[in-house]
Amino acid sequence: MSEGEGREPLADIFRRLIANTGPISLMHYMGEANARYYSSRDPLGGAGDFITAPEISQMFGELIGLWLTDMWVNAGRELPVHYVELGPGRGTLARDALRVAKRYGLEPQVHFVETSTALKDIQLETLPGAQWHHDLSSVPPYGPVLVVANEFLDALPVRQLVKTPDGWRERMVMPEGERFVCVAGTQPMDAAVPEARRDAPDGTIIETCPGAAAAVYEVAGRLIEQGGAALFIDYGYDQQRDGSTLQAVRAHLKVDPFVGPGEADLTAHVDFATLAQIAQSRGVRWLGTVPQGRWLRELGIEARAQALAQVAPQHAAAIDSAKERLIGEGQMGVLFKVMGLAAPGWPGGAGFHG
Repeated sequence: MSEGEGREPLADIFRRLIANTGPISLMHYMGEANARYYSSRDPLGGAGDFITAPEISQMFGELIGLWLTDMWVNAGRELPVHYVELGPGRGTLARDALRVAKRYGLEPQVHFVETSTALKDIQLETLPGAQWHHDLSSVPPYGPVLVVANEFLDALPVRQLVKTPDGWRERMVMPEGERFVCVAGTQPMDAAVPEARRDAPDGTIIETCPGAAAAVYEVAGRLIEQGGAALFIDYGYDQQRDGSTLQAVRAHLKVDPFVGPGEADLTAHVDFATLAQIAQSRGVRWLGTVPQGRWLRELGIEARAQALAQVAPQHAAAIDSAKERLIGEGQMGVLFKVMGLAAPGWPGGAGFHG
């Protein structure tokens, strides 16, 4: 469904709202834009707006399945056990991961946390036995949880604070001609900035993601209460930094995030440095945050690619190209990170050592 099919363009709704009540926060803008975007389409794959790692190759999901199985087996094979995926896309990753897990005796209850009805229909077709949840609160509170969040955190709305000559202010959005622009708000926001960062030069932007912080905090709490392990995989950084990372993708091309809200996927880089601290504040084990390419290599993606190519020589070039896209330095290998968490008493995980 596009906005031409009976829905008022979100840009018009924003213009009317801002005319009546003043500028809206960037967080509000991004949250509403992505809610509209995801509610109305399947954005994945060649015909969509972007391709995620599981859609590139089955190897990605298989290695995640092996990692989770290894953790569960070494922790004592406790039952019941739950596979919980946040933002599971088409269910491709889960299907590939669970197919491998089953070979080693791991057949968990499957839980998808998803808010898009368009994607829910596809997920339930891919994995008919899955239980669907609007958020984590309805996932069973007993038995270990094996949590996967691949390219989930990057789409959660960010809040941006900017240092002005008058102190810190929230970045707000208002219309200017055909597009929207950011302006500094009027409310003092100094209290929201960590003390160590308050003296930054004028013009400095600090980006935070309350939704990502809440998700990691909640997952860490589940690991403490129920046992288990979690993988958060996304593009982002593992050292704190300043500046805006907001971007928009439509039809596999970067576009202006301030034109046509609701018609493109808005994302921001994930601040893994802060998320690791949040997880550890709950007493959970932070296994590390490492580049995706290194993690997949340590898990054996090169040997897996070789084995697949031997079984299907006609697809050898495509398999090799998919492997390179996942681990290549100029592709997803370095920009994408993998953060591992585990319950106290659970083992360390493959791929996070050294």
